[in-house]
Amino acid sequence: MKYALVVAGLAVAAASDLAMRPAPVWADKFNIGVNIGVPAPPPPPQIALIPPPPPPIALVTPPPLVVVPGTPVYYAPGLSLNFFAYGGRYYSHHNGAWFVAANSTGPWTFIAANRIPRPVLAVPVSYYKVPPGHRKKIGGPPHRGGHGKGRGHKWKDD
Repeated sequence: MKYALVVAGLAVAAASDLAMRPAPVWADKFNIGVNIGVPAPPPPPQIALIPPPPPPIALVTPPPLVVVPGTPVYYAPGLSLNFFAYGGRYYSHHNGAWFVAANSTGPWTFIAANRIPRPVLAVPVSYYKVPPGHRKKIGGPPHRGGHGKGRGHKWKDD
């Protein structure tokens, strides 16, 4: 009987010892920050890509269109701004940016120049009401859409 009491006492002592030990803690992410009087670097600037405003086109009916000779593109000679039609869509080059509309009356949305169909970009500059080179006058880079220069033309910067 003494033997059973000794074994029970040892079992109780071992269980209480295990209960008193701290359980190990594992962290998934652990960071330590040290500041020695040096301010933290500022966050990177947020660049907002704000598209330019669309062209002021307010048409009730589609304008008369004329084909640009040698191309599948049409233009509107009666309008005072750049207005082209190609492939069931309408395109306008306004203030150095391109815009597209599914209908001649709009709405007009900004479109990146690399998404403009090549035939529209190949329209000679003489068919523009406001030539794309006007950006150069206000300090922007020259427009290099291939307007009227033909194939294989070498550009040179001024």
